[in-house]
Amino acid sequence: MSLSVTPKAANQIRKAMAKRGGGVGLRVAIKTSGCSGYAYALEFADEATPEDLSFESEGVQLLVDAKSLAMIDGTQLDWVREGLNEGFKFNNPNASATCGCGESFAV
Repeated sequence: MSLSVTPKAANQIRKAMAKRGGGVGLRVAIKTSGCSGYAYALEFADEATPEDLSFESEGVQLLVDAKSLAMIDGTQLDWVREGLNEGFKFNNPNASATCGCGESFAV
């Protein structure tokens, strides 16, 4: 089981954590939402919880709960610029479909 980030994504995570004054890492979770069924949820974590599984990638700590990890195992989080927009992109090998807006997915 794993979760990783690209160097570009790691750089953005480090910048955001420095701007907010710290934290232990980025919490990645799945919530029921969107037109395809599930959506990604990201938040900075000030501490790990007993439910968190921890992965280190490119010098940043990623925290995820076991239920979410089952749907995003092997996912790589990237930072991309598409036209005038930039943001995180999830390269999830478990996603069987994504919605047109790219905000939700199905497994």
